[in-house]
Amino acid sequence: MRVLAHLSDLHFGRVDPAVLEPLRRHLLALAPDLVVVSGDLTQRARAHEFRAARAFLDTLPKPLFVVPGNHDVPLFNLFARFLRPLAAYRRLITEDLDPSFADEEIAVFGINTARSFTWKSGRVSEAQLARVQETCRLHGGLTKVLVTHHPFMALDRLAHCGVDLLLAGHLHAAQAGPAAVRAAGSCALMVQAGTATSQRTRAEPNSFNLLRVGRGHIAVERHVLRGGAFERAASEAFSREASGWRRNGSAGSA
Repeated sequence: MRVLAHLSDLHFGRVDPAVLEPLRRHLLALAPDLVVVSGDLTQRARAHEFRAARAFLDTLPKPLFVVPGNHDVPLFNLFARFLRPLAAYRRLITEDLDPSFADEEIAVFGINTARSFTWKSGRVSEAQLARVQETCRLHGGLTKVLVTHHPFMALDRLAHCGVDLLLAGHLHAAQAGPAAVRAAGSCALMVQAGTATSQRTRAEPNSFNLLRVGRGHIAVERHVLRGGAFERAASEAFSREASGWRRNGSAGSA
C-alpha cells in the first residue's frame, strides 16, 4: 500500500499565511510516500509568487510531484501568456511539465492541462493522450495514477487507456467517486482536492486529501483546517470490481 497526500490550488499571492505551518506540520506527521500538488501554485503567475511557493514546497515531505494549473499561466501579461506561458513555473518550480514517478506498486504520471488560449478551461491534446496510453502499457501491473489540474477532461479516453485513479483540483471542492465513462470494460476513480492554502475557500474550509492506495482498493481521507490545525474529517473506501469502482462506505465526519 502507498500513501499519497494530494494538495491543490495553493494560490501563493492569495494564501492565508496562518495555514502554512499547520499544513506543513500535519504533512510531516503523516509522512506520505508521495506529495502530489495538482496545480495553481500561484494566483497570478508572478515570479515572487512562484518563489514563495517554491520555499513552501521545500519544507514538505519528499518526494514531491507537481503539475501546473491555469493560474500558473500569466493572465494580464499577454506577451508572456502566449509566448512564454510557463517560463516562471519552469524556472522556479520544475522544468518537467509531464512528471512521472513509479515504484513497485504505483505509477504516477502528470500532464499539463493549462493553456494560453483557453486560460480557465484547460485542454488535453492527442499527443498527451498517446503518452498516457503508452505509460499505462509500460506499467500494466501497477496501480496507475494520472494527475491533472483540470478535472473531467477526456474521461472516456483516459479510462480506456487504463488509468485507475485521476487526481485533479481547480474547483476548490473536494469529492471522490467513480468517473462517469462509457468505455466498455474501463473504469477510473476520480478524486478532487479542495484548496490547501488559498483564502479563496468558497464553500469549504482549507483541505487536502490523503489516499491509501492498494491494488484494487483505495481509501480517500479528507483532512480539513479546524481551529488552527488540520485533522481528518471524513473518509471513503472504494474497491475495484469487474464493472468498475464501487464505493464501500464512508466513515463520515471525525
